[in-house]
Parts: sequence; C-alpha cells; structure tokens
Amino acid sequence: MLDVKQCLGECEERMELSVMHLEETLSHIRAGKANVHILDELRVNSYGSMVPVNNVAAITTPDARTIAIKPWDKSMFKVIEKAIIDSTIGIMPENNGEIIRLGIPPLTEERRKQLAKQCSKEAEESKVAIRNARRDGIEKLKKAIKDGLSEDVEKDAEADLQKIHDKMIKKVEDLLAAKNKEIMTV
Repeated sequence: MLDVKQCLGECEERMELSVMHLEETLSHIRAGKANVHILDELRVNSYGSMVPVNNVAAITTPDARTIAIKPWDKSMFKVIEKAIIDSTIGIMPENNGEIIRLGIPPLTEERRKQLAKQCSKEAEESKVAIRNARRDGIEKLKKAIKDGLSEDVEKDAEADLQKIHDKMIKKVEDLLAAKNKEIMTV
C-alpha cells in the first residue's frame, strides 16, 4: 500500500527542486548590476581541460557596474578574454595586464523588457514543473485507492498536496517579482 507521507514528500521535493532551478536560472540573468554569477557558465581551457573561470581567477565586483577578473596565472589572460568575447555575455573585456575588467553597461528599456519576458518564461516553466509534480502525486493517490487506501485519506492527502502546490507557486511568483523589480530599476 502507498505511504501517503512519502508520496507527499516526494512531490514536495520535486516542487522544491523546480523552485531552486528557477532561482539558479534567474541569478544568471544580467539585470544591469555587476553580478559574478553571469560568469558561472563560462569555461576556459586550462592545461588541457575545460574548467570554470572561477577556478583559474579571482572574480570580484569592486562597484555596481564592474566585474574584475584577476587570473592567478598570467598566461590565462588571453584565454579568459577570448572565452568572454566568444560567450553570450555580450560585454567586451578590458585588460590592463593586471586585471580583466567587464564594464556592465546600463540596460536599455527594450533590453529590460526582453529580460523581463525571459524571466517570465522561466517562471512559467517552473510553474509547469510544479503542476506536473502535483498531477503525478494525485495520480499516485488515485491508484492507491484501488490498492486499499481509504477515500478520506486520499482526499486529505490531495488537499495537503494542493497546499504545498500553492506555497511553491507563491515562491515562484515572489522570485519573479523580485527579479522583475531588479531588472526594471534604473
């Protein structure tokens, strides 16, 4: 017979993972302020293997509009610069021989709207994943009735699942609202 608590726990875990994925995705979207996370996806060739740029350099944000990259090995300057130029970051690096600087340009109104739309799309995908987790949980509960689970227990579990769903959807909407506020703030 189905363990109702375990079923609810699994569904909640899937929903949590979806929310965490959304948080991670939104942190990589550039919102006009310097954020070291925009370099997380950047890989550079270091001694024959592709590694994240933060494994070969110190990355800091000295001010709100600048990212400073200080490679630990002088030979990495050209490699890091080329990786930044070839990436989708869209910022031209400035190299003074000591530090590679990325000047974060202010966003245009059109670009802000594009980013807000992209964030909304990511949030919607997250909501769909949460709804799918709820649907799968409800299907498991309905199948469990045939295996001897009482209908009252199933209805209570379904109500609990709906509460978890609503809580996760609220988290997604809060994350989206915070990111949109960050993007639209000039």
